[in-house]
Amino acid sequence: MTALAAKTGRTKTFYAKEAILEHLDDMEDKYLAINRLENPGKRWTLDEMEQDLDLER
Repeated sequence: MTALAAKTGRTKTFYAKEAILEHLDDMEDKYLAINRLENPGKRWTLDEMEQDLDLER
């Protein structure tokens, strides 16, 4: 990381922060997906949604 920081003029802290933020986004996606699989919610058909929103064709 030191070489990358030197070559780009950015700090090592910048790259460490970017790596952490990227990893956190991936972790959030993973845990949201697991939660959705473990706790599935109601699913609606297109017809049900249109009726509920009064969007009849």
